[in-house]
Amino acid sequence: MTTTHPGNTRTSLREWATGVTVFAAIMLMIGGILDIMRGIAEIADDDIFVSTRNYVFELNLTAWGWIHLALGVLAFVVSLGLFTASTWARVLGVAIAGLVIISNFLSLPYYPVWSIVMIAISGFIIWALCVVRKDDAFVPFETPTSR
Repeated sequence: MTTTHPGNTRTSLREWATGVTVFAAIMLMIGGILDIMRGIAEIADDDIFVSTRNYVFELNLTAWGWIHLALGVLAFVVSLGLFTASTWARVLGVAIAGLVIISNFLSLPYYPVWSIVMIAISGFIIWALCVVRKDDAFVPFETPTSR
């Protein structure tokens, strides 16, 4: 005789949602740390960045450095909030990842390969934060149910 356990489906959905949220938090933290390092390198006028002429969105390298540094710090702080599965952190995580995509797109001529990598990482972050439904989300410090 076969019996179904509806609790198992809900548990597996919750585990999947928790895993995706933790994935997004770790990726946002890594992306934030990398953006902080990029911002510091740009502020210090490092020689690894290429200066192009006649680019439509022209800012000096120091301005881009401050933009990337600020976005990196915000991404790192929001990633800490994602570990508690709070809704505000998910919303801000999508917004910060979107801003990181825009800033890296605009700074493509200065460091093209790295900008494309950061755009891809931010795309995965947005996907991971948007795919989880609220009712499937992880509730921190959940008490196990007795069976």
